[in-house]
Amino acid sequence: MFPQYAHELLKICEEEGIHLGEAAIRHEMEESGVSREEVRADLAEVIRVMKVAATEGKRRLVFSLSGLIGGDSTKISAYAKTGQAISGSVMTNAMAFAMSSSEVNAAMGRIVAAPTAGACGIVPAILKTFADERQCSEDQLIDALAVAGAMGIIIGQNATISGAEGGCQAETGSATAMAAGAAVHLLGGTPAMCLDAGAIVFMNMLGLVCDPVAGLVEIPCVYRNAQGAVNALTTADMVMAGVRSRIPFDEAVIAMYEVGRSMNENLRETGIGGIAGTPTGKRLKQMVFGEAEIHEVHKDHK
Repeated sequence: MFPQYAHELLKICEEEGIHLGEAAIRHEMEESGVSREEVRADLAEVIRVMKVAATEGKRRLVFSLSGLIGGDSTKISAYAKTGQAISGSVMTNAMAFAMSSSEVNAAMGRIVAAPTAGACGIVPAILKTFADERQCSEDQLIDALAVAGAMGIIIGQNATISGAEGGCQAETGSATAMAAGAAVHLLGGTPAMCLDAGAIVFMNMLGLVCDPVAGLVEIPCVYRNAQGAVNALTTADMVMAGVRSRIPFDEAVIAMYEVGRSMNENLRETGIGGIAGTPTGKRLKQMVFGEAEIHEVHKDHK
């Protein structure tokens, strides 16, 4: 049985000399009754799908069926090649990878929910960045993905990954925390440092609402995936420099859940408040669904 809390998981890792991902792999072997080789093969296939989605939007123009988003990954990728980006090519390419997955998702392509479709670009962006920039092997990426998975299990057991329940802090926030932990692991950090990174991410993203324009996982989701990837990388560097979180991961997760539960329902994936409720957000909804749909939505929420 997987530990309920991060501090319990950390104790196991320290006592047995394993990383967070190894604990998750062992749990999967026990739960599914499969071999280690099978678990790692499945994770390798997940990474393969992630890489395709993370690069498709960079390789060619990909547009959502609604027409609300598309082509931005290609733009950022081209900009990264100019050498003009103040944040450097690593950050800009990471943003492009994250936005590519979001564009592929909105275009009904194949993605990996990591942990949700709305946050599908963040973990893949980090793994692809390390594969390109640090030439990480498949085995290293598999371990890092398992680290992210272990952190995701803890979040799911004690809070939520659903935007409808906890706001975007629960979706892109959780994905960013998981990605930051994976990045720290790939940089040689300890399990405790991976959890510190996750806690810092939640403090950075606490209170982020879920306000999809027209109720679609497109705007502002695609931008938040890009920023989540950047957040994960900067947090990983922060932790590797020696910065520690004064708030434990478990407490940060619970705080996220409590904040999410206190949000007005208009700010939890209903497509009513926040950016979705702006005049332009409403016009975009009308453009996608037509006038009749707008009247129906307004009638339902009077």
